Amino acid sequence: MNRKIALTLVLTSFVAGSAFAEGPIGQAEPFKGAMTRQQVQAELQQYKGSGIDLHADGYDHLRGFSSKRTRAEVTAEYIASRDVVSALNGEDSGSRYLARRELPRTFGPQLAALPGSSD
Repeated sequence: MNRKIALTLVLTSFVAGSAFAEGPIGQAEPFKGAMTRQQVQAELQQYKGSGIDLHADGYDHLRGFSSKRTRAEVTAEYIASRDVVSALNGEDSGSRYLARRELPRTFGPQLAALPGSSD
């Protein structure tokens, strides 16, 4: 009985150990970067020298942002689209709203034909 348990443990450890012996899946050839190491190092030094840290807590991402529309225009657009958004986020994911909606036709009827046939 002990031999069976020992053999089972040895076999399972062998199978588990061999599962981790492979390399990354799907990567047949080594990675080739577009830039050399010196170019990457130079770019890093330029970033560090600029004094701007985009990931810092104090960095203001919206400092240069200015809107072209007024608050009233945005509010009116939101109120106008509330029913559509509510329908699309409803229990049926908007299928009833989309089925009842009249779609504009921007093209004429299309008929199936064999490629290269002229009739």
